[in-house]
Amino acid sequence: MAGDPGFLRVSSTLRIPIGELGWRFSRSGGPGGQHANTADTRVEVRFDVGRSPSLGPRQRQRLLERLGPEVRAVASDERSQARNRELALRRLADRLAQGLRVEAPRRPTRPSKGSVERRLDAKRRQASRKADRRRPDLDP
Repeated sequence: MAGDPGFLRVSSTLRIPIGELGWRFSRSGGPGGQHANTADTRVEVRFDVGRSPSLGPRQRQRLLERLGPEVRAVASDERSQARNRELALRRLADRLAQGLRVEAPRRPTRPSKGSVERRLDAKRRQASRKADRRRPDLDP
């Protein structure tokens, strides 16, 4: 894709040689007349996570846990096979990048003084509103 034409750039630390990807082409569904009935414009690209020498051990483990042993992307949006190839590559790169993303651990924080006051004030207003709906006491 962008940059080196022989590689699929997923992130700054991962470039996959195009030769590692498996391709499959088929006829695209939907309207298109005679062209759609004869041209194999639907593109499916596959990447074997378990066998790829491009992945480091941690990358491989993370992708296997999150996406499974094989990652696929399909494109049949365009009438051109070349444009569908680009779309499929972009979708595959996005899926792999999403699978490799490391979430920052959440650090628990305390609520601010203002938010606590607002919450308690809202609770008081709601309690007052409900108290106004009650039947008045008739005892002297």
